[in-house]
Amino acid sequence: MEDESSAGGAATLTAVPAQASTPAGAGLRVCIVIGQLGLGGTEKQIVMLADGLQRRGSDVTVVVLTGEGPRSAALREAGVRTVYLGWTPRPGWRAVSCLLATFVRLTRFLRETRPELVHAFLFHSYVMAAPAARIARVPVVIAGRRSLDDFKQGRRMALLTERIATRMTHLLVANAYAVAACVRRTEKVTTTKIKVIYNGLPDEAFADARPAHIRSKRPVVLCVANFKRYKGHDHLLEAGRLLSDRGTPCTFVFAGGGEQRRALIRQATRLGVDLRMLGPRTDVDRLLARADAVVLPSLTEGMSNAVMEAMAAGRPVIATAVGGSPELLANGRGLLVPPRDPAGLADAIAGVLADPGRAQAMGRAARQWSRIHLHSDTMVDQHVDLYRGMLAAAQVRR
Repeated sequence: MEDESSAGGAATLTAVPAQASTPAGAGLRVCIVIGQLGLGGTEKQIVMLADGLQRRGSDVTVVVLTGEGPRSAALREAGVRTVYLGWTPRPGWRAVSCLLATFVRLTRFLRETRPELVHAFLFHSYVMAAPAARIARVPVVIAGRRSLDDFKQGRRMALLTERIATRMTHLLVANAYAVAACVRRTEKVTTTKIKVIYNGLPDEAFADARPAHIRSKRPVVLCVANFKRYKGHDHLLEAGRLLSDRGTPCTFVFAGGGEQRRALIRQATRLGVDLRMLGPRTDVDRLLARADAVVLPSLTEGMSNAVMEAMAAGRPVIATAVGGSPELLANGRGLLVPPRDPAGLADAIAGVLADPGRAQAMGRAARQWSRIHLHSDTMVDQHVDLYRGMLAAAQVRR
């Protein structure tokens, strides 16, 4: 994809080429800032980026506003220096004093270590890192954009704070053209201030895995997503009822966690749908290998790691046409349906199950495309090229 029009817009966006060369990152001094190191997709991308930069000879530090988290071990294993600032969100007036103390610690750290470039991810990180890096006179400040702006709707203070931070930032990096288009609308940034670099997948995502043991004689439909309303699990269960009514009952396997778990179990029981709730899993590759179809029924989405992983595994993917999913599944790499459309989901699932040859062709196309465009090496190399270009521009500004 070369412009926003391929993702549903009209204005051209400048993007880093999908097949970048393999530059040496030697000599780059990069500080990555993130709020916490949970099991989310952004944190996983940060581990891959930091590890990849370091392997290419960069001096990398990851600064975490809070404390250690589930991804901390991966950074330690990679030998990436990680600094924790100890921010603990608190209620009332104490929240302000705690934020200020963390901001001071971050500014002091940047002054002492003098990185060439700061790259901050997610809201709390970039609204704090942008002014801190400017005060510390860091030459280049980059902020990541990883999702659509739905969560900021009606939150005027959040939007104002973000726009102020954006003015202090040299460049924004989005992980999908849809996300970039949303940023341009919401934050009124120019086309030249935003670049697109897709998320990356490690080598193991493309390896064949041993199928997980799921006892069922029915086709297995897998959904890997936390149990939140905007993920649309309830619409997928409604599609399951429709499939049963048509004579194609399926086993639905949900992997994730969240506040909607009990509600989904009650709904499945009421609808008579065979639902297996597995909770959060670390063996998603094995679940993918067992699945006859993979579905993401989200109502809103940025760039889905779940869809990317299913593509790398060569599985037939069905997703709602929101966020970056149309970019991933274009040109026969998967099927797209409108959000909140159980009948559309049921039709797409039935089509995949009824035509194994077509399902295999979709999976092959998805896997081939993702090897080129979504490999972690591609993602890291594009960041290195970007960082070098931004630092060269900073030298000119001086």
